[in-house]
Amino acid sequence: MKLIPTGIENFKEMIDKNAYYVDKTNLIIDVLNEQVVFCTRPRRFSKTLNMSMLYYFFSIKEKENAYLFDYLNISKNKNALKDQNKYPTIFISLKDMTKKFL
Repeated sequence: MKLIPTGIENFKEMIDKNAYYVDKTNLIIDVLNEQVVFCTRPRRFSKTLNMSMLYYFFSIKEKENAYLFDYLNISKNKNALKDQNKYPTIFISLKDMTKKFL
């Protein structure tokens, strides 16, 4: 039985656990075709999950995790696959920051 991924924000964890996943890998093509990408979404709208997906796709350090994209839309785009795991990538999430008042 497939897992319903409530609260999973890590792309690798979601794919490895065979959870339901709405394929948003076409975002990778959008990123490759633009000079600047500004992505705003409401709270709890998969921003962290999408950033995690981009990290696993572009990061040099994640070559062993290339299998994560094997059956997703991006695997059909040969031009995009030329950029897979080719770049130094930094992934920073501010979602766990707390407000501190002076």
